[in-house]
Amino acid sequence: MAIQIQGTSGTLPEVDGTTYRALRVTMRPTDYALLGLYRISMQSGVMAAGLAAYATIFYARWVASPQLALIWGVSLDGVAGTNTAFTAGTGFHGFQVARAWTVDGSGGNLAVLTGNNQKLRASMGSSLMGTIRCSSTAALSAGTNNTDAQGMGHIWYPINTATGVTYVTQAGFYGSQTLEDGGNPAPIVLAQNEGVTVNAAMPATGTWQFGISMSWSEVNSY
Repeated sequence: MAIQIQGTSGTLPEVDGTTYRALRVTMRPTDYALLGLYRISMQSGVMAAGLAAYATIFYARWVASPQLALIWGVSLDGVAGTNTAFTAGTGFHGFQVARAWTVDGSGGNLAVLTGNNQKLRASMGSSLMGTIRCSSTAALSAGTNNTDAQGMGHIWYPINTATGVTYVTQAGFYGSQTLEDGGNPAPIVLAQNEGVTVNAAMPATGTWQFGISMSWSEVNSY
């Protein structure tokens, strides 16, 4: 007995070919309704030497309710030493989720998210993300929150004593930057006063710069 599948508009789906009769589908991003899809890339200035272990260098805090933020991808886009050499050692960057975020952090460069900024299409709604910050020359104050006991992604790399060295070109902490359900097993889902942070620990004496990108959707339910 044949079974028909019908969409909400009354349209029947189509199949490809005559051998396997595979269902024809079109992959699309999550339905954002009146909200939207967003991507941001931020760069630091020259980071001063002496960064504390596991210092926060980037964060995004979600404050809206009942809407949700779906974090699809977070990547370290580059790390380069500048004109002051490091002590030889290891560079480290960690990615964590933060909960119960009651007080915003401070410092660095504050992303401008009003109007059409960071939308993938102008007709989408302006972002409801509360705060996105990136270090300029020093670590950020992360505010008051509870980060998970373990990270969700880490990047390690050796550092030498030369100046002007590019240590990382691009490396992903989590997921992909495609904003498609098929790109990740699942997004990180942020409810009100939750967020994500990127942290760093670097060897002594050296100065450096970095870039970080993040892709996310804002939805009414998920």
